[in-house]
Amino acid sequence: MAGAIASRMSFSSLKRKQPKTFTVRIVTMDAEMEFNCEMKWKGKDLFDLVCRTLGLRETWFFGLQYTIKDTVAWLKMDKKVLDHDVSKEEPVTFHFLAKFYPENAEEELVQEITQHLFFLQVKKQILDEKVYCPPEASVLLASYAVQAKYGDYDPSVHKRGFLAQEELLPKRVINLYQMTPEMWEERITAWYAEHRGRARDEAEMEYLKIAQDLEMYGVNYFAIRNKKGTELLLGVDALGLHIYDPENRLTPKISFPWNEIRNISYSDKEFTIKPLDKKIDVFKFNSSKLRVNKLILQLCIGNHDLFMRRRKADSLEVQQMKAQAREEKARKQMERQRLAREKQMREEAERTRDELERRLLQMKEEAAMANEALMRSEETADLLAEKAQITEEEAKLLAQKAAEAEQEMQRIKATAIRTEEEKRLMEQKVLEAEVLALKMAEESERRAKEADQLKQDLQEAREAERRAKQKLMEIATKPTYPPVNPIPAPLPPDIPSFNIIGDSLSFDFKDTDMKRLSMEIEKEKVEYMEKSKHLQEQLNELKTEIEALKLKERETALDILHNENSDRGGTSSKHNTIKKPQAQGRRPICI
Repeated sequence: MAGAIASRMSFSSLKRKQPKTFTVRIVTMDAEMEFNCEMKWKGKDLFDLVCRTLGLRETWFFGLQYTIKDTVAWLKMDKKVLDHDVSKEEPVTFHFLAKFYPENAEEELVQEITQHLFFLQVKKQILDEKVYCPPEASVLLASYAVQAKYGDYDPSVHKRGFLAQEELLPKRVINLYQMTPEMWEERITAWYAEHRGRARDEAEMEYLKIAQDLEMYGVNYFAIRNKKGTELLLGVDALGLHIYDPENRLTPKISFPWNEIRNISYSDKEFTIKPLDKKIDVFKFNSSKLRVNKLILQLCIGNHDLFMRRRKADSLEVQQMKAQAREEKARKQMERQRLAREKQMREEAERTRDELERRLLQMKEEAAMANEALMRSEETADLLAEKAQITEEEAKLLAQKAAEAEQEMQRIKATAIRTEEEKRLMEQKVLEAEVLALKMAEESERRAKEADQLKQDLQEAREAERRAKQKLMEIATKPTYPPVNPIPAPLPPDIPSFNIIGDSLSFDFKDTDMKRLSMEIEKEKVEYMEKSKHLQEQLNELKTEIEALKLKERETALDILHNENSDRGGTSSKHNTIKKPQAQGRRPICI
């Protein structure tokens, strides 16, 4: 009895010790995951678990987003997950997204997974038209997206219509022109074919390098009012704060770079921006919702922290990550070079094989022709031999007849009659017999000569037959595939050697490898500048080409604003746009 009570008590205590959990669904740009979280977990516990699962180390760009009454909110790291105003119905859903954007994607994004998540998020924003992109730039971005997905262009594989099911262009761009899907695919494929040799991560980075210069890239917009009650838009991004007209999200009326802001304060729904330059008026604004105010404050603090962080020396963790990324890039580059060499050797081997097969087919045709000639020679020799035999028999028969005629002549002479008439007749018959005998002798001699000639022709035919057999023997004994002992081309002395043993692959990095890589990177920079110029020319050519197909009545307000900026000589680079306030910084703000 006591034992049963003790066991029930131990079971009850064990049951109480088990922590209560709830299910969380995490949605990334390309996957969904579910986790069992403890009730006491804070936002940081869940966020760290997601980052570890993804293998993500550049955590400072990302956050867990959810929606409250059509308002975006982010999970706070120091607050319990269930203490947030989220749905208590399981699974609780959060979206793992980039919360802050880099100033320069190529310099700041180190890990491949980080680049990939940014690429997917920015691509979706452009396709969903949350970020305005000019038509010609949309085609270029689509070509890099295709390169990232399909790899190098292969005409035998990527045939007409292979992009029919892909979403590559914003619907606004498609509707703006009188162009069929095939016409768009043709223009995208033309650029796609030029990206040969770029790996997925390189194509995605090229996409981000172009996208980061779009005016609306990385900007969070909020509806605000200034102290006069004027409706405005506040834009918060990696470069600073921007004030827009509600009808124009492309060009800010005024901007406050982070390094020119002395202080941002918030109280009772009102924000105050104090510039460093005391001659510039303080700018005050407010929004209608408390949650929006908190979000604005979070984004201001986070973006400003990252802005200051970029201007300091990299932390040890970032230095290690960049070193690993450089080594990984060098390894991938050498691996691509190795694969390129193997592909070249394989193509050469295939060409050699095709040449050998062609030669073998040619030799077979020559052998067939020689065999046919041999058969014809044998038939001709048999016919000549038969004709020679017949001619020889005819000659023998004529000789026999000539002998008989001679005998008959002798007999007639022996039995000649005495009379002159009979003698004359006899002489006449003898004369005729002699003429006939002479003719027979000449015909016999001619037939003998003809037989000799036929024998000579037969000998020549047999000699031709002997030569044909000898040539056929030479063709039959010639090796079909000549022994090929390919001598591998010696590798350049500054490329690390690879030792392949079974399925294992080992390699060593040398100092010369890193020096060579540095030189190649410098070379790539020069080439990139040249390509950029060429790229701009291509963009202008495409813009001119499709301009005639544009439906002016379908232009959106942003299309018109972008065209006006272009006509005024404006640039789409935000890095140039952010410098505008410096020229305006000496005048009072009137918004």
